[in-house]
Amino acid sequence: MKVKEIMTTDVRTVTSNDTVASAASLMQQVNVGSVPVLDNNKVVGIITDRDIVVRNVAKGQDPNMKVSSVMTTNIAYATPDMDVHKVADIMAQNQIRRLPVVDNDKLVGIVAIGDLAVETIFENEAGEALHDISQGTRH
Repeated sequence: MKVKEIMTTDVRTVTSNDTVASAASLMQQVNVGSVPVLDNNKVVGIITDRDIVVRNVAKGQDPNMKVSSVMTTNIAYATPDMDVHKVADIMAQNQIRRLPVVDNDKLVGIVAIGDLAVETIFENEAGEALHDISQGTRH
C-alpha cells in the first residue's frame, strides 16, 4: 500500500514568520498536534505542540515570537508513492508520529502513525513503530 492511499490531504500550514501563538491557535482549531511550516510553498520545517511547550512556554518566551524560533527543521518526509512499511520504519527511526508528504518539493499531505494503525494489515507495524518512538522518550 502506498502513502497516497492513507495520507490526509487537507493540511493546514503556517509560515516561519507566523507567531507561535497563531500556530498554537491553528492547532487548537483543527485539533492537530503539528503543522508543517512552509516558506515560498516549500516545507522548511514542522512545528509541534511539544516544540511550543518545550521551546516557548517552558522557557517563559513571548508567544508572539516567530515560528522559526521554535520549529523543528531538517525533518524527515514521505513521498506519495512511498510504501507504508517504509513510512513506519522512518517514523520509528526518527521517533516521530507524523510525516509531511512531499511531491516535487510541494506539500501534498501528511501521514500519521494513526493512519497506519487504521489499516488492519499494518496494525502490528504501527504498534512496533509507536513502541520504538516511545522508547526514545523514556529516561
